[in-house]
Amino acid sequence: MKAVLCKEFGPPESLTVSEVEEPTAGPGQVVLDVHACGVNFPDVLMIQDRYQFKPALPFAPGGEVAGVISEVGPGVEGFTPGDRVLASTGWGGFAEKLAVPAASLVRVPERMDLISAAAFLMTYGTSHHALKDRAHLQAGETLLVLGAAGGVGLAAVELGHAMGARVIAAASTDDKLALCRERGAHETINYATEDLKARAKALTGGAGVDVVYDPVGGPYSEPALRSIAWEGRFLVVGFAAGDIPRVPLNLALLKGCQIVGVFWGAFVGREPGRHRANVDELVSMWVAGTIRPHVSATYPLERAGEALRELADRRAKGKVVVVTPAGEAAAA
Repeated sequence: MKAVLCKEFGPPESLTVSEVEEPTAGPGQVVLDVHACGVNFPDVLMIQDRYQFKPALPFAPGGEVAGVISEVGPGVEGFTPGDRVLASTGWGGFAEKLAVPAASLVRVPERMDLISAAAFLMTYGTSHHALKDRAHLQAGETLLVLGAAGGVGLAAVELGHAMGARVIAAASTDDKLALCRERGAHETINYATEDLKARAKALTGGAGVDVVYDPVGGPYSEPALRSIAWEGRFLVVGFAAGDIPRVPLNLALLKGCQIVGVFWGAFVGREPGRHRANVDELVSMWVAGTIRPHVSATYPLERAGEALRELADRRAKGKVVVVTPAGEAAAA
């Protein structure tokens, strides 16, 4: 079978398409015929050896897959060959087949296609955990989302709107902000052309925002923190801009605010029961039509490096998905 491998750490262009042995299902595992794999910013970091999780070389990137079960291992109950499922796997998804722990599987809702399924779990899971569990966002509060047109950012816009918050979306281009408005943002800020702090303050009548959702870091974190309201919550989600900011901690003192870390991957491992309940809630929201993944681009498996480059250059809007030959055949 074919897989896209990281054989040495480097940029997306260093990935290679290789023939590898097909996996078999061990105890508690299934083999998944991968149809699609969501592309996420941790994949970009992982192939450069810059992420918290460090798989041994060589490995296939891609931590979010959807497909059809082709083999069930010993001890697996509740799943059979032919079932459509999605899973968060950490890595390994840029391949035609993948052995996956059955405990990590989520059944794909009947009307959800597998490309959308591959764009669902990581972004909505991260943003839902951030807003619900870490920020305790309440209806009527104001939510400022940085990097709002990216995968997790757009999910945060949709979820914030669904939770009854007033959502201010911040991004770097007008076309990205237009997409945010389509997805539920009430106000927008172009932080390439506007003063982020001043604009956020103006939009809140000087009171500041209750919650900041920051997956970007770099030069935007401090002005966003300076725009926060008394007893606000600043969510540290990631650093897509590349630089980890060093913010003056006196701001937390003066504003009585919280700076809160969001590490969804660790949450999934440490609190599987709460994670499963969150996933069930998200699936129910999809079934009700409240949330819908926005897939802006798909790439065939052999062009997976180009998909990662789109994220590395911060050109993606919503989600980018890599589609295997099985996925292409099913969609035809």
